[in-house]
Amino acid sequence: MKNKKIKCYLYLRVSTSMQVEGYSLEAQKERLTKYADFQHMEVIREYCDAGKSGKSISGRPEFTQMLQDVADDRDGVDYILVFKLSRFGRNAADVLNSLQYIQDFGVNLICVEDGIDSSKDSGKLTITVLSAVAEIERENILVQTMEGRKQKAREGKWNGGQAPFGYRLDKENDTIIIEENDAEVVRIIYDKYVHEGMGIDTICTFLNQHGYMKHRMRKRELNYFTRSFVKRILENPVYTGKIAYGKSKTQKIKGTRDQYHRVKADDYLLVDGKHEAIVSEELWEEAQQRRKEKSDPWVKTHSLDHEHILSGIVKCPLCGTGMAGTVRRRKNKKTGEYKDDFYYRCLHRKKIDEEHFCTYKFSLNQNELNKQVEDVVLDMINNKNFGGFVKHSLGQKIDIRELEEEREQLRQQLRQLSGAKKKLSDMLDRLDVGDRHYDRKYQDMQDRLDNLYDKISDIEEGITDLNAKIHNAYSEHLTIQELYKILEHFDIMYYKMTDLEKKEFLRDLIERIELYPDRKANERAIKEIYFRFPIFYNNQETMGIRLLDENTDETICSLIRA
Repeated sequence: MKNKKIKCYLYLRVSTSMQVEGYSLEAQKERLTKYADFQHMEVIREYCDAGKSGKSISGRPEFTQMLQDVADDRDGVDYILVFKLSRFGRNAADVLNSLQYIQDFGVNLICVEDGIDSSKDSGKLTITVLSAVAEIERENILVQTMEGRKQKAREGKWNGGQAPFGYRLDKENDTIIIEENDAEVVRIIYDKYVHEGMGIDTICTFLNQHGYMKHRMRKRELNYFTRSFVKRILENPVYTGKIAYGKSKTQKIKGTRDQYHRVKADDYLLVDGKHEAIVSEELWEEAQQRRKEKSDPWVKTHSLDHEHILSGIVKCPLCGTGMAGTVRRRKNKKTGEYKDDFYYRCLHRKKIDEEHFCTYKFSLNQNELNKQVEDVVLDMINNKNFGGFVKHSLGQKIDIRELEEEREQLRQQLRQLSGAKKKLSDMLDRLDVGDRHYDRKYQDMQDRLDNLYDKISDIEEGITDLNAKIHNAYSEHLTIQELYKILEHFDIMYYKMTDLEKKEFLRDLIERIELYPDRKANERAIKEIYFRFPIFYNNQETMGIRLLDENTDETICSLIRA
């Protein structure tokens, strides 16, 4: 009777910086396969993370799947084979946690090249030491890489990445060259800002309306000028012929193990670059001085808890985008104190068509506009017909039958595809390696298996979307029920809310607010209000607010008559 073969998994990993001889995926697989044959082991599955860093488990989907298969006892394996411990991971804590995890399910780790077997007494101790060494090695590689970039910056060379606006790359000389058409725009920005006293928003408008365009470096990038883009140009010393390095740095997020974020650095390297300047250092310094003068510390005096209650749901009457809340600061010359007045305005950033930008320049006082909306809601709920409408709406049941039927159809398709996948996987496992057509059969089955996985993935996404729609339908129904209950006591509850609570309440209540494009003084700004339930307000209609049938949009009854 033949001895039963020991089952094992193979785990392969290579990062983009480690594709060298002896570490390639092919070399790892060949070495592990030979080892398994020599040890009379049966390779059940292979898991491969190509181009993935070993600094943490996150971002390595195949590794995660392998751990899950071990926990599920999917194949009853006894070992996981890796080429070297560094392929298993370079973070000491992750390595030891993962090792303990698989050992809890009776599975051990063998690092073939290192000669480590965690099932032996000395194995885990060796892994503990080497994993710590691997983590130190990873940190050293990072430090050496960053030091190399820093030295490159000291020499005035360009450190990689796309060239800043106004320049193009010169890869042969590790520098950047002036792109004259774009450089002219940079000079205009500095001239308008420093010599003509234009604000950043005004400069954006000037450039966009005078036909200047920004080249797209990426598909989703805007081809017109925005506030943030102009601001970056004004702050970047590269335009004076300087190279800045280390203006931001990576900092670990407290309370996490492998999560980092970028923060501004207090000190950074600033040296003369090999490239030509577009503006003088004197002009750049004047721009920085004006930036400081324009950025006095902002102290809220109107309300420490102020929120722009209607921002986003008030729509610009020209371009249709949500208007933003802004603050206008006024200084009392006698006392030196500041007062903040709040407005809604369109930021003029959206194109109406290929040539024209939004030119709606009116600023609407927030107190006045908020009051108009509150008056509409109060008129609505004080009407005798509204109480019956509320009771009728609260009694409505949610209908999600079509969504549930569609979801069940997808689930049936998923069951069929999963069965086909299992059958094909079994056939693949049973292929005779001695068959002269083995390679062709294996590839054919693998292609069909990949196709099934694609279909399964699409259906799973479809089911997830339907689950979300069903959940949202229930949530929306509950939200509307809560809104109706609040509306019954609106005149009491609303004025006890904080600004933030009012903002959240009105966002649940109102879908959008349309304005008149040419409102005259002392006229109402609001043209129409679209609520999130079947009520419609139009300032021009004699009936004002109407209750609508959800299915036909026909008027059930009017709530207000002129």
